[in-house]
Amino acid sequence: MPEPTVYASLAADGEGVDALVAGLSPDGWSTPTPAVGWTVAHQIAHLAATFRLAGLAASRPEDFKTLMAGLTTNFNSNVDHALAEYLAEPPEVLLRRWRHERAWAQSALTAVAPDQPVPWLVRPIPAGVLAAAGMMELFAHGQDVADALGARRTHTDRLEHLVAFAVRTWDFGYQGRGLTPPDAEFRFEITLPSGRLWQYGPQDGQRITGPAVDFCLLVSRRRHRDDLAVKAEGADADAWLDLAQAYRGPAGTGRQPGQFAALQG
Repeated sequence: MPEPTVYASLAADGEGVDALVAGLSPDGWSTPTPAVGWTVAHQIAHLAATFRLAGLAASRPEDFKTLMAGLTTNFNSNVDHALAEYLAEPPEVLLRRWRHERAWAQSALTAVAPDQPVPWLVRPIPAGVLAAAGMMELFAHGQDVADALGARRTHTDRLEHLVAFAVRTWDFGYQGRGLTPPDAEFRFEITLPSGRLWQYGPQDGQRITGPAVDFCLLVSRRRHRDDLAVKAEGADADAWLDLAQAYRGPAGTGRQPGQFAALQG
């Protein structure tokens, strides 16, 4: 059976996050998540705003560029502004809008060849890479929702797209902290849920190994490295485990060692 495309994987992961919140009571939407100051509603509002941008970039690139030109240089202010209109809605309306934005983005991206560039936040990127970025958003914010609600998630080899995206953006952690990435090229050997090995980089490079779920939790900064089975060989690779992030902008506070021990039991 052929591997699902990045577009099909994006749609499936969206359904997975949707299932976490579809039956929530109004009080459930107000549940605090591990992201300080963010409730479940904040997480879904962020995803709705992100997918809205992706749909605009893929279907109306000139409108997307106009929107980007109107943003401020304050990252957090831009995020708060994007969330505000969604958070002003009651939960049932927020859920409908999140589903609408998601469906629009998926349809718009699917109409574009995966290697065709579309505009994005800093520079144009291939549409397939943008879809993988959407998967990373779903993984990260879906994990926050799952942690808040005490839900367990099941992952598949669709994570291959996230792993490849995180390796592609391996230097974001340095950029977000104003650091210069090392010259060393890392070797990544990541085991997907099926047991299949995903590999990239020179055989003699400093090595990063581990399960794909743990690797994605690391690069989304949803778990502390001490609580994960991701290992590094080499000083630069080991330092990278502290810096890794698969998203632009501030790294945030991340998570503390042992913070989710009760959920793992």
